Amino acid sequence: MTNEADMEKLAVAIGQNIREKRRANGLSQDRFALVAGIDRSYMGRIERGEVSITIEKLYRIAAALHCEPTTLLPRMSSVSLPAPQESNRGGRSQGR
Repeated sequence: MTNEADMEKLAVAIGQNIREKRRANGLSQDRFALVAGIDRSYMGRIERGEVSITIEKLYRIAAALHCEPTTLLPRMSSVSLPAPQESNRGGRSQGR
């Protein structure tokens, strides 16, 4: 399982990608937040990587930027997360 520091790195990377795409589209943060339907102060926290966003918000942000949500995600190689743990035999979790 990932720890809090790993999730913070991921949130920062996503926030940077969102900010870069917003600026490339010539949008102020105020206008962008309005178009995306997200509070401006919360949008600032997203761009600074202070909060982790939901998939729903990622899609709303992507729609406001006229891009696919995947373009806002960092490459796996740029974010160091711990390797997934091996599952039990047969790929099933215990208790099934």
